[in-house]
Amino acid sequence: MDDVAIEKTKSAFLLKIGESLQNKWGMTCNATEGDVVVFTSGYAFRLKILHERGLSLLKRQIGSNHEKRVPSTDRILVIRGLHSSMINGFQGRYPMYGPIVRLAKRWVAAHFFSTSLVEEAVELLVAYLFLKPFPFYPPCSRITGFLRFLRLLSEYDWAFLPLFVDINGDLTLNDEQDINEKFLSTRKAYEENRLNISPAVFLATAYDKASEAWTRSSPSSSELKRLVAYARSSADLLAKLVLQDQQLDSYRWECLFRTPLSNYDAVVLLHRDRLPYPQRLLFPSELNQGRQVVHGNASKVFHPFILPRDMKGKLEELKYKLMVDFDPQRYFVEDLEKAFPSMFKVWYDSLGGDAIGLTWERFSSKKRGRDELSGEEHDLLDVLKTVGEVGKGFVRSIYFLKVPRLGDEKDHFR
Repeated sequence: MDDVAIEKTKSAFLLKIGESLQNKWGMTCNATEGDVVVFTSGYAFRLKILHERGLSLLKRQIGSNHEKRVPSTDRILVIRGLHSSMINGFQGRYPMYGPIVRLAKRWVAAHFFSTSLVEEAVELLVAYLFLKPFPFYPPCSRITGFLRFLRLLSEYDWAFLPLFVDINGDLTLNDEQDINEKFLSTRKAYEENRLNISPAVFLATAYDKASEAWTRSSPSSSELKRLVAYARSSADLLAKLVLQDQQLDSYRWECLFRTPLSNYDAVVLLHRDRLPYPQRLLFPSELNQGRQVVHGNASKVFHPFILPRDMKGKLEELKYKLMVDFDPQRYFVEDLEKAFPSMFKVWYDSLGGDAIGLTWERFSSKKRGRDELSGEEHDLLDVLKTVGEVGKGFVRSIYFLKVPRLGDEKDHFR
């Protein structure tokens, strides 16, 4: 049975599951080819099917080149299932693990690294602090764990060392040797091109010895460089706040989670009442510098929540207004990355930020005259106007701050 046939069989089962839940239990369901969304008790559950054949193939072929033949859905479900069960057990051993992870995730998102470091990678990095705390003890407070997380990001030698995260003690000496060989194979091109190392952060676990699950494509070397700089700056600030016991200086504490918008070449501000999680917004973003290129009104077509006036309709009509997992910010970022893959890099906060940072990716090595600079700036302004059109109804305003820099000036941040 080939992969296409397996997926079609899954779709047939999912349709039957949705039909059965509606007919026998009266549950509202929305069945598609990939999953079934079940509405019950005020919650929405997404059901997927994991095929045993895909599971057995993954166990036999993980870490090998044949792994690409495993159905992608099965592979993702297996990896996420293994990771989730592992992290749940680990949290039971260390009660302080959860609060530290939440702080770390909030910091990563607040500084617009949501596209660079996924949440599962953050969970593994924090777990390493408990598994390898030497010469200290495992963190016993949120601040201690958070500071060590920032120090790990900024001080670890990511270019020459893999990070082993062996939560259940499953890795043997042979496994570690295998992981080191895989790591060295990814670093062969380091001397030729130091900016093109993949993965830049090598996280090795029992279920992912080749670091392909969470850091295969991101962060890139340039993203890691920026991430390390921000982590070092935040760690130094946090250490000063703790040593000086400045608990009442709320502004300086806020700086740990407030990213300076001046570090970006252009900034897109979003309508806060159209964000998927407006209640999570820490600091509303405003700009009083740069050149405003776009100004737009909020759309009346969509809203992240069902409004009170919509509750007066019939249940069947209300069902079609429900949008499960609707995140306009995430979809907007994906549209920008598809439309401008080589023009700029997108940075954003997936946990409630109302701003998106853009840094130019297209650089010219030749010297540019005044007329060339003026023409290039005009082109960039047209690009930003197109960005406004892509996010029409969601984008509040767009500010142009800087023109592209040359060569080694590419990474211009604090």
